[in-house]
Amino acid sequence: MRTGGHDARPDAKRRRLPRCGAAVAVSLIGALLSACSPLNALNVFVPSDSYTLTDGAAYGDGPRRRLDIYRPVAGTNPAAGPVLVFFYGGSWKSGARGQYRFVGDAFARLGYTVVIPDYRLYPEVRFPGFMEDAAAAIAWTVRNLADAGGRRRPLFLMGHSAGAHIAALAAVDPRYLAAHDLTPARLCGVVGMAGPYAFDPLAYRSTRAVFAGLADPDEARPVKRIAAEGIPPFLLLHGAEDGTVKPFNTTEFAAALRSPRPNKCRRSATSGSCSRWRGRSRPSPRSARASPDSSTAASAAEFHTIP
Repeated sequence: MRTGGHDARPDAKRRRLPRCGAAVAVSLIGALLSACSPLNALNVFVPSDSYTLTDGAAYGDGPRRRLDIYRPVAGTNPAAGPVLVFFYGGSWKSGARGQYRFVGDAFARLGYTVVIPDYRLYPEVRFPGFMEDAAAAIAWTVRNLADAGGRRRPLFLMGHSAGAHIAALAAVDPRYLAAHDLTPARLCGVVGMAGPYAFDPLAYRSTRAVFAGLADPDEARPVKRIAAEGIPPFLLLHGAEDGTVKPFNTTEFAAALRSPRPNKCRRSATSGSCSRWRGRSRPSPRSARASPDSSTAASAAEFHTIP
């Protein structure tokens, strides 16, 4: 698909994020953000000594409502560390959680418990079916990991391409988490990489069927669904030369997130468990071409400091 739409390679453009921003970007620059490495090839080089894997835990009915959990083996108390839910891309039509072992390894090494869910794809479902699955996976993660045992652990979402769209929409439109008695305020932050946040999915042949039945395409556009309050901080990454998911998606979404709204991304917008993970906004770096050796990693590493 070559439009304003979908599946891409990221790089540099951003919004606020909690402390995990630096670790997130640095870890993925050499992996997910690489423009030339097939996913399976990446996994060949991934060791398995940084995590213990729970494969295929059910968060709902059916084979596509399963998730993998990567628990870190190192650290003073891994069970008390932050939790990251990663949504992969694939034009809402393809993808499998097992392809992203390198993501689980990268963040387990940093002390994160990583959850990578599958979700139903087109043609099995159309929008909002995959959003309902994403919300169910997040709710399962809260109940069984982030809030388990009376402990509130920092919880983050991350997504690439279609997965970035899913993560962003779950974080800015409260309706999805509300179905599980949750709000976006439970999230400490969201990392979006090359997400189609602003495009009209009914305007392009490649996505029209996935979103067929929408009376108003704005229902599926994160840029148009930002709630007035309780929105977590965002870090947005995008390749300046991305010809698949055009960079306007990130620039327009970032502008919408920055627009004045009461309590948005500030102070009481996130839960108390997030307080030590909040960072400061900094000016955006110069956009560079996405590659493992680009300046993106250095820019992302400088993005957050503890105030």
